[in-house]
Amino acid sequence: MISRTARPVSVPLMGVLAVMTVLGVGCGSSAEAPSEGSRQEQVARKGASVMPFDLDRTTHRFVPATDGLLEEVVSDAPTDADQVRLIREHLTQEAGRFRRGDYADPASIHGSAMPGLKELSAGASRIEITYTDRPDGAAVRFRTTDPALVDALRTWGAAQVTDHGEHAEH
Repeated sequence: MISRTARPVSVPLMGVLAVMTVLGVGCGSSAEAPSEGSRQEQVARKGASVMPFDLDRTTHRFVPATDGLLEEVVSDAPTDADQVRLIREHLTQEAGRFRRGDYADPASIHGSAMPGLKELSAGASRIEITYTDRPDGAAVRFRTTDPALVDALRTWGAAQVTDHGEHAEH
């Protein structure tokens, strides 16, 4: 007679993990999530909820300077009055936020671990931030005498260019 009683089987933990790995079963890692496109596509989607202008019709420039950084956002069609107006409105608001150390918008687009972001927020009182209209958009100039903040501004600008891909340049 065959016994139908189940007996517990002892399986080493490493064996279970190996099987889970082969089967593609994760333990709550982000690798489980379906791909949502490239990093630049994700940034463009998140950016659309923060920036009122059309990323496909504008260009971000982040130009390092000896004392900081120049950020320019320009319409690809300089006569596009709607895009120019939206750029100016947005950068006017952002310059005010940055002066107060509020970098929540870039954090919501690029993530709170974005290079330079923490330093810029903490050092806001030591950064002079000026807004300027341009015929094709607007510019925000960041100036500081603090070498660590100059480095943070340059790092932040470079990360912006990388994340925005075809929508940005140095």
